[in-house]
Amino acid sequence: MERTTIRLGGVALSSTVMNASGPHSAEKGEILELSGRHRGAIVFKSCNLAGLEAPDNLKNRGVEHFAGIARELDARGKSIVGSVVGNTEDEIVKVATALDRAGVKIIELNLADDYVQNSVAPFANMERLKAVVGRVRGEVQALLAVKVPPKLAMEPRAVAELFKSLRVAIAVCANDLPKDLEVDLATGTAKGARRTLSQVHAFHQVSEGLLDVVAVGGINGGRDAYIAHLTGAKAVQVGSALIKEGAGALGRIDRELDALLAEHGKASVSDIIGQIRFAQ
Repeated sequence: MERTTIRLGGVALSSTVMNASGPHSAEKGEILELSGRHRGAIVFKSCNLAGLEAPDNLKNRGVEHFAGIARELDARGKSIVGSVVGNTEDEIVKVATALDRAGVKIIELNLADDYVQNSVAPFANMERLKAVVGRVRGEVQALLAVKVPPKLAMEPRAVAELFKSLRVAIAVCANDLPKDLEVDLATGTAKGARRTLSQVHAFHQVSEGLLDVVAVGGINGGRDAYIAHLTGAKAVQVGSALIKEGAGALGRIDRELDALLAEHGKASVSDIIGQIRFAQ
């Protein structure tokens, strides 16, 4: 399925489809199952230094647990995205550094989670965001991705410009498309007047090709992935379908996306990224 291969932030990935941080990505056995059943990148559950028992969405065994798995998978040539949380700037930097040393290809700063927002407040203002992300950028060699809050009080253009200045390669954004959106895949045309369709679409528009966007949310099938790509996503993260179906969901969505690309005469997913049109 070469049609769904992509370069994300410059890293070659065998599929644009990956899991979202959280489902089936905390324990070694489930991570290895994901790795064995899906050819794309694997995203670890967000982790902190020592581990957490609560909140449940961030329950994890701590960064050294994930660093060990990363070293094992890196030796097998698997691309890993390590996801980082913490309740201080220092903790976020230390977790990111540990994952970097373990060989993860991309470090995702999960600054959108309430656990981080309520303690570190990275999106309180632009200077605060610059301070948090800048400290991590100064300490790690891996590509940086930042997960953006779904309800962002800042202008996407300003955030994108800051990310570019700090050499953040990837923005992980909400795939919050209108529920009544109608898209003709054959022409890549959305019904209605030209407008910004989602946070993914907004960041794609303002980043001017210097920032890759990953869509998270609402990816339950190949059609969902196709539309997310049309609106500007370079890759998609799958959550709910993974919870419902298990590890096989990623391969299914990848195959469905590949089939749709073939059906509409596209040699590569790159041919449709950001190519959404409007009927009016």
